[in-house]
Amino acid sequence: MSGPIVVVGSSNVDLIMKMARLPKRGETVTEAVFLQTFGGKGANQAVAAARAGGRVALVNCVGDDRYGTAIVENLIAAKVDTEFVFTETGVASGTALIMIGDDGDNCIAVAPGANYRLGRDHANRARDRIAEAAMIVLQCEIPLDTLEYVIELADEHRRPIMLNLAPARRLSESSLRKLTYLILNESEAELLCGFAVDSRDKAMQAGEAIRGLGPQAVLITLGAEGACISADDGSIHVPAFPVQPVDATAAGDTFCGSLAVALLEGGKDLEQSVRFANAAAALAVTRLGAQPSIPQRAEIERFLQIPPAKHEA
Repeated sequence: MSGPIVVVGSSNVDLIMKMARLPKRGETVTEAVFLQTFGGKGANQAVAAARAGGRVALVNCVGDDRYGTAIVENLIAAKVDTEFVFTETGVASGTALIMIGDDGDNCIAVAPGANYRLGRDHANRARDRIAEAAMIVLQCEIPLDTLEYVIELADEHRRPIMLNLAPARRLSESSLRKLTYLILNESEAELLCGFAVDSRDKAMQAGEAIRGLGPQAVLITLGAEGACISADDGSIHVPAFPVQPVDATAAGDTFCGSLAVALLEGGKDLEQSVRFANAAAALAVTRLGAQPSIPQRAEIERFLQIPPAKHEA
């Protein structure tokens, strides 16, 4: 890995309620456990890459509130370069309200705040860092115009581009053709392929259909079923590691950040890199919270040495 992994995306303060079950419409569920922590898909992926052993810089906007200061301090503690985390005046930092049931499923509402201030001017101020990046990692919690502009900049400098299409957005055909890696879950894949992705076989079909839109490799994550890869040398399924879920928040972001590191280190092909990312994501779902759940490199390596039958023990 020569230059840094440059993540362009969001950051949030997460307000978490862990409860026995998620409430039905109009219902109040009491006796929840409250936790305040840090999240946002961009910041999560940056922290995941840093903990997996990567050199990482984040391009992001925070508000001029106490949460903004706390977000930056947390990123620095995670060894993420914050030179291009910009403080915007008169706006709140991004905030997410997360409810988590006992089975690990969640409901999330996000107030984007300063994340929606991230514009072309910010990207231009980080242009030199983008130009030297080993890989650009993107998600969809920033304005679409900014997202597509960063894809243009990265392509102009011939930088590999990883896009996690979450939350789902429709990108231009030009942007899709510039992507090196496109990562989606089942519902996000359905938006692009036009049919329900409700089985492993359908995920394989969807991956090939979406790759026809231009990305060099398409990875469809299937939660406890692992991930399907569609690339030049064909399609393959990489199984997940069986674990007892606690909270699925940030599992996908952990997958993306750790995958970027594995791909850039050398010595791992795409399938092996996905297996490494699956292990990181499996560890993440066994813990509460977004960034608190993201494992360190040594934990991932140890987990990979455990026989699969013992992962749920």
